[in-house]
Amino acid sequence: MRSQSEGRPSEARSRLLDTATRLFYAEGIHSVGIDRIVAEARVTRATLYRHFPGKEDLVLAYLNQVDLAMRGQADEALAAGLPADGTLRAIGESIAQGIGSPGFRGCAFLNAAAEYPDPESPVRKAVLAHRRWFLETVTEPLARIRETGAEPAARHFVMLRDGAMAAGCLFDPALICETFLHGVDRLLRVHAAAGDLGPASPEDAVDAPVR
Repeated sequence: MRSQSEGRPSEARSRLLDTATRLFYAEGIHSVGIDRIVAEARVTRATLYRHFPGKEDLVLAYLNQVDLAMRGQADEALAAGLPADGTLRAIGESIAQGIGSPGFRGCAFLNAAAEYPDPESPVRKAVLAHRRWFLETVTEPLARIRETGAEPAARHFVMLRDGAMAAGCLFDPALICETFLHGVDRLLRVHAAAGDLGPASPEDAVDAPVR
C-alpha cells in the first residue's frame, strides 16, 4: 500500500529548490554558496546532499524548473486555438510580461551560459537543450504561415527575444517590450509576405518607432 507522501516532492527539497532558484537568478550561480542556500532554506547540509549530491545537481534542477515554467507558457499559447501569427504574438506577449515583472534580471539560461563556458558542462548542455526546444517551438507556427524561410525566421525571433531579455534589465522595460513586440510584428508581416526577412527596406525604417 502506497503512503500518502509517496511520489510527492519532499518539503525540504522544495524549499531548497525554491531558495536556490531565487538566489541563483537574483545574484548569479557562482556567487551563491551552498552554506547560504542551506541556511536560508532552513535545512541541514545532509538534507541538501540527500536530494542534490552536488551543487551542479541543484543548478540543473533550478534550470529545469525555469524550463518547465517557460514550456507551460508556450503550451498555453499553442493550446489557445489561435492562428499561427496569433500564437507567436501570444508567445511574444508572455515574454514581454516576464521582462516587465518585478525582479527581472534577464534570461536565466543566458545568465547560466555566461557562467558555464565549457561546452561539455552539463549546465551548458541544459542551456542548449532549452534553446533548441524554443527554436523548434517558434519554427512550427512560422512554418504554418509560410514553410519557406521558417527556420531563418525562427532564428530571427529567438534573437529578438534574446536582445529584449538582455536589454530589459538594463533599460526601461516598457520601451524594450514595445520595441520587441514591434520587431515580432514586422517579422511576421515580412515572413508571411516573402518568407525571407532580408535587409530592412527604407519603408520599414520609416515604420519603426523613433526614440
